[in-house]
Formats: sequence, structure tokens, C-alpha cells
Amino acid sequence: MAVAIAPEAITDQAVDPVTGWLDDVLAGLADGVAACAMPSIAAEVPDDVRIDRIAQLEKVKAAAGALQAAESVRFAQSQAKAQLAADVHPDKIGRGIADQLGLACHMSGFAAARRLGVARALWFELPETYQLLIAGEISGYIASLVVTETRHLDAQTRRDVDVKIAAAGIAQMGPRSAAACARRDAYEADPRGYVQRGRTERKHRRVSLRPAPDTMSLLTGYLPAEQGVVCMKALRDHTDKAKAAGDLRCRDQIMADTWVARVTGQADAADVNVELQIVMPLDALLDSHNGKPVELDGYGHLPADLAHDLLATSKGRLWWRRLYAEPVGGPLLGGDPHRRNFDGHLRKLIMWRDQRCRDPYCEAPIRQIDHIERYTDGGLTVYPNGRGVCERGNYVREMPGWTIDIMSSGLDGQCHTTKITTPTGHTYLSRAP
Repeated sequence: MAVAIAPEAITDQAVDPVTGWLDDVLAGLADGVAACAMPSIAAEVPDDVRIDRIAQLEKVKAAAGALQAAESVRFAQSQAKAQLAADVHPDKIGRGIADQLGLACHMSGFAAARRLGVARALWFELPETYQLLIAGEISGYIASLVVTETRHLDAQTRRDVDVKIAAAGIAQMGPRSAAACARRDAYEADPRGYVQRGRTERKHRRVSLRPAPDTMSLLTGYLPAEQGVVCMKALRDHTDKAKAAGDLRCRDQIMADTWVARVTGQADAADVNVELQIVMPLDALLDSHNGKPVELDGYGHLPADLAHDLLATSKGRLWWRRLYAEPVGGPLLGGDPHRRNFDGHLRKLIMWRDQRCRDPYCEAPIRQIDHIERYTDGGLTVYPNGRGVCERGNYVREMPGWTIDIMSSGLDGQCHTTKITTPTGHTYLSRAP
């Protein structure tokens, strides 16, 4: 995945008063942490005072989130106005706004777009909930739940429901109760819209995979409620039969193994068909005792010893590919450098190099290979000029004010590095793993 370096400081721009005040707040918080680390000072603070501080800090977190939401809404309005003035096509107005917010907040453009959507809803249509957030009476998480549960309502109906749930006391509720309260009032306000939203959401069913600690993973199914229930019941029924027959595995192990076996059609869940992408320097390739980690396609790094165990014990089909991190003569550059698309071995090399979208903090799967220097500007279809990105990242860089420059080609012993400059002049570095 891409490794993002901290944005470069902009020295030719005066710090505005609010930014200066926020710097003072951050410095004060750092001083507070330092004081807690000093036993002589920490021992003088009574526990009841610490509880008061903790409660106030929770309010500060919420209020900071409210201010960030306000700044995000105003930024989005200003950027949209600038795009209109630049004669951007109407279908593209708004593109790249959330991505700038994502870079500033160290998150993907997709996640930032969702956060901006929450901010807009609070600012324009949920003023009572927003006031509770400003006052620190509710957390940002609870505010986002209210936004989610009321998203099918028109603006005026949403405001009416907002008044009701605030009066119902969501400030004293936990997340589950607050969500249930908002869901109930939203349903009562527009039953037909609520049902229609449920029908529409079923189109978004999906399965996703995320890495988990200790070489584990989370395979998640986002399913209609009745399908999720029947899947779980089938696994539990099979587990009951297996335990009754004397299976020594625990119930969770039986359910997990059965899930894998039924999805893959294999008799044994451990007999997976695996492609291990081994990325290593030449000395590690020549030394069988070198313990550097390997790369499991679709997951990430695995310890070398665990990879050896998998290869030795699995009865599934195995593929083994060796990729040199620093081969003699450099990576394969491909054939015709003037062809339009990255394809063949060149495409595979760039995808293996980048692993995930190269936009900082994105981490989405690679969908396209982008010309860093645009093809229309004379950019060549060669290894240094390609970067793996998601579709969003490829489209955003076409908006006015976005530029990408190559800082290191990846052929000089350094990681392939690019610099991204946003319309506001902020710069971010992205280095291949």
C-alpha cells in the first residue's frame, strides 16, 4: 500500500488566527500529557478531578468534530464555486473536494466523502443534533448514526424528526438506543420511504475482506437480514451435528472451517488454492534461511515460517512467483513506450510494486494504471511513469489544480515516489511499499 509522507510545510502563507489558536490548543494538550507522565505532578491530582478532566476532554473531542464539520462544509462550498468559475463540466462539479479533505485528515477520499455527507446533513438539516455535538453532549459517532437513520427523509421532515429525537433525550442515550430512537421516529415520519430505502439497500449487498492481527482476516458479508439469519442458522445446525458426532474442535472453529469449505467447495478448509507473491531482494532469494516476510496476494505480509508451513501442508494448488526487489539491470520496462495503456507484464509489475492505490491513505484495490505524466501531454507508457490507483484517484487528478510529479523513478535504488499537489497548494508524498 502507499506510504504517505507528512505534507510539506507551506512557509509563504501566514497562519490565520484560528489556526494559531488551534496550535495553542494542541500545545496545551501536549503539555497535559507531559504532566501526566511526571509522577510528582500526577500524584497531586485527585481522582475526582481526573474524572472531570476526562469528561471535559470528551466534550472537546465532540466540539472539535463539530468545528471540523463546519469548516468542511464551507470549504466544499468555496471549492464548488471555484469549479463553476473555472467552467468545469456540470457532471464533474464537486469532484476532488472530498479527496482534498481526505488528504488533510489522513483518510481515503471515499471515507472523507462520507464524512462530508454527515457534515452537510448536520449543518443544513439536523440543527438540534448539531447543537448537541457543538456542546459536547453527544459524540460524533452518535451524530453520524442520526444522519444515517434519517437519510431517506426530505429536508423539512428530517428537521421535524431532529426536534423529536433531541427532545427525547438522545444526549443521555448510548449509541444503540440513540440509533433506535432516530430509526423509530424516522419510520413514523415516512414509512413508505423507510421501506423503499430497505429495498434499495439490498442492491448494495457485498462481501469484503480486511486484514486482522496475528495473520488473520475478516471476511464479511453485507447481506439482507433474512439471508444473514439463514446462513448463520445453517452453520449452527451443522456445528450441532458435528459436535454431537464427537468433533473435538470448538464450535467457532467448526463454523469457520465449514464456511470456508462450503464457499470453496473443498473438503478441508486448510486446502486452499494460494498464490504467494514473494517480494525479496536478491540476497534473500539466494539465502533459504533468510526470514524476511512474504506477500500474500489480497492480504498482505505473512511471516516466512508461516508461508513455509502453508506450502508444506496444503493440498490445494499452489503458485510460486519470485519478484526481485532490486534485480540486476532494473525492472522490466515493457515494449512500446508510446502505446496507450499499461498492459501485460508491465501492468503486473506496477501492480505488484504498488499493491494498493497509490493515493495517500486510500488503500483501495488497484483498478487502473495511471500515467503520472499524462499520455495526452506526451507521457510514456513505461514503468516509472505508471502508478496503480483506484478509479476515484484516477478521475480526481484530472480536475483543475491537481498535479502529480515523479520524485524518484524506482530505478535508482530508492522507492518509487510521487508528489501530489492539490488545488490549495498543499503537497503530499506517496512512496511505493
